[in-house]
Amino acid sequence: MVRHFTDEPVSAESLDRILRNAVRGPSAGFSQGQAFLVLTGAELKRFWEVTGEAADYPVATAPLVIVPMSAKRVYLDRYALPDKGWTDRDEKRWPVPFWHIDTGMAALLILLTVVDEGLAALYFGIVPEAVEPFREAFGVPDDHEPIGAIAIGHNAEAQPRDLRARRRPAQDVIHYGRW
Repeated sequence: MVRHFTDEPVSAESLDRILRNAVRGPSAGFSQGQAFLVLTGAELKRFWEVTGEAADYPVATAPLVIVPMSAKRVYLDRYALPDKGWTDRDEKRWPVPFWHIDTGMAALLILLTVVDEGLAALYFGIVPEAVEPFREAFGVPDDHEPIGAIAIGHNAEAQPRDLRARRRPAQDVIHYGRW
């Protein structure tokens, strides 16, 4: 993750590959309840205006932002079909919100492809009070929830940050057989 980007644009070929991979992630019941808003050029100025705080940071120089969104309705509709055996759209059937989890996996595929393309990225959240202005500014339907945003571009950081001291040790988070 980087916070400083050059002004060099992301090539169309790289963007196409990033988006092709984004739609290849796992999806509960093959519901495919993800959508992606791709912002470049003049659209970015408006994005930073409506999303607030982050516009004051160097990340706002990124030439590309992708906003992954989840659509719970798509999952509830899919699992109400006869082949799934549920006749209702009751959310209580879901142990976790797979619509968000699957969209998060798509975001990870975006991040991995960005690195594979020799680019840099930063995943960041959109604060709750900015979601409605974001929807209005870009015509996002009410049933699509932004799970964050990904700034993408060419790395302009002088040197990579060393995060090893802040990373939790593996033995603190990995448990074999039992806790």
